[in-house]
Amino acid sequence: MTEFCKAERDGHILVVTINRPERMNALHPPANFELEKIFDDFAKDDDLWVAIITGEGERAFSAGNDLRWQAEGNKMEVPKSGFAGLTARYDLNKPVIAAVNGVAMGGGFEIALACDLIVASENAVFALPEPKVGLAALAGGLHRLPRQIGTKQAMGMILTGRQVPAKEGKELGFVNEVVPAGELLAAAKRWAGLIAECSPMSIRASKESVYKGLDEANLQKAVEGKYPAVAALFKSEDLIEGPRAFAEKRKPQWKGR
Repeated sequence: MTEFCKAERDGHILVVTINRPERMNALHPPANFELEKIFDDFAKDDDLWVAIITGEGERAFSAGNDLRWQAEGNKMEVPKSGFAGLTARYDLNKPVIAAVNGVAMGGGFEIALACDLIVASENAVFALPEPKVGLAALAGGLHRLPRQIGTKQAMGMILTGRQVPAKEGKELGFVNEVVPAGELLAAAKRWAGLIAECSPMSIRASKESVYKGLDEANLQKAVEGKYPAVAALFKSEDLIEGPRAFAEKRKPQWKGR
């Protein structure tokens, strides 16, 4: 049983909700360790193919690190897998969607950047304001943002700590879709449903190839790289089921193995 977050299964989709609305869903060590366990279990569960992470209420996705907890003299710890159990989780080849409702500041924005897609409500606001309080976005934000939207645009956000509304986030390229607040979770589930229609083995091979390939400066090395999820795809039941279902003009019955 978790205290600071909720996890609900919806078919092959897992919906994870940060549940500290009284603190704008800011995260402290107990919440981070709960989230690490949830995403550990998600990674191991063959029946779960896509995850969505969001925040309780409409005011905040997550205001980031709980500075009040820190100021109160409590011990600061971060799990090995990083903030929310995601920002330092580099081996997860299942897709994760951030459904950003309201404020995504500092570590909250870094959680969203660690996800594969970002769906935002119209009232969502993004920022890396750490320099304004004598800190820096060291949970991946300083590296993910330039990779996702280009150096100059990223530096414009990083060096000023300015707040970027959802519409501008989409224009900059780190937001996939902006929807009215009341439609956010439905929109995120629509994206998750489209992913879940595909072979989960193909999705994992694709995600792993993209991210590991981006680590290579040489295109040929990226294309010819040896990726475990690709090897698993070619040994899978899904590889047989896909063409068979196409030939038989029916919907494929994916196994995810």
